[in-house]
Amino acid sequence: MVVEKLSNAIDLHRELKQLGVDGGGVSILEDKGSLHLIRIRDLHVGAANILKQDALSVGADLAVPRGTVTATTPRVDTLLIATERQLQELVRKERVQPFGLKLLSSELESFCRLKRNENISIMGILNANDDSFYHASRCPGTKAIVRIETMITEGADIIDLGGVSSRPGSVAVSEKEELCRVRPIIDVLYEQKFYEKTRLSLDSYTPSVIHYALEKGFQIVNDITGLENDEVARLCGSYGATVVIMHMQGSPQMMQENPSYGNVLTEVEQFFEERILKASSFGIKETILDCGIGFGKRLADNLALITHQRHFLRLGKPLLVGASRKSLIDKISPSPTQDRLGGSIAIHLKALEEGASILRVHDVKEHVQAVKLWQTLRG
Repeated sequence: MVVEKLSNAIDLHRELKQLGVDGGGVSILEDKGSLHLIRIRDLHVGAANILKQDALSVGADLAVPRGTVTATTPRVDTLLIATERQLQELVRKERVQPFGLKLLSSELESFCRLKRNENISIMGILNANDDSFYHASRCPGTKAIVRIETMITEGADIIDLGGVSSRPGSVAVSEKEELCRVRPIIDVLYEQKFYEKTRLSLDSYTPSVIHYALEKGFQIVNDITGLENDEVARLCGSYGATVVIMHMQGSPQMMQENPSYGNVLTEVEQFFEERILKASSFGIKETILDCGIGFGKRLADNLALITHQRHFLRLGKPLLVGASRKSLIDKISPSPTQDRLGGSIAIHLKALEEGASILRVHDVKEHVQAVKLWQTLRG
């Protein structure tokens, strides 16, 4: 007899199939191997006591503060610990319970059978300006095409072209200046039919520039304002473009001056819900969500958004994370921008582990290699 302790991060479905477990058994056992940790804040103490008992009855548990049984405080924060199957049973039980538990059951149901996109995409960054925070990504003029070809060769699935820096404290430029920076690159990409080789994304929120790019084969609009401008939404809808909806508190010029959140996960999610509805109202069929690492966020906010990416899977959209060489790495492990590749890869692999499926990066080759190894180790 041989006994082996396996990683909780393995592909359990594949492991069960290899054992020869029948189809129905695979589904049941896979549910048992999926663990949910769900924080429930500001819960009525009566609801907490009912939920605790119901959780125990299905084999799950609810962590509650001392004094909850005696209702020392009227409302409490709790932590639900349940497998996939236990969560489904708990959802059914809470539908008929008082103290707001019926509403909670709907919230819990949204976390059942969360689907992650297993197809990982690497988005390579190219800046047609000379003030991007990472100098190696600056490729104005003819150097841009060479750099794009290199990134495609290295394995980039998407090329994200931008003409305006959005780093903290950056200076805004006119629409005319932005178009002058990106137009020569867009023209060459169109003439050489790069849109047949890779997906082309424009990092912009300026209608005239977006219109020009969409006319020339671009398929994605990466909007750091998250469709704030109705004209941008109209253009994307009429051209059938995919839109990256990013969350940002404030503007690039002011966003890092004392950003604050009551609950960053909840507030970012509410923003996404509003903008997904707006996108749909303008006929936009495909959206990608980006929580905006470093855009009006404190270090704690950035870490929470990366660590708990899985929270946003219930919105049913692909999740993009772009933390490449950003200053949060320096706050944890002091290092200049050119020495932050290791930190970038560490953050991005954690994001993938938590459900992200698109990584926006400066270093394509290194990320492609890291992702292949990560996928292999997961089985």
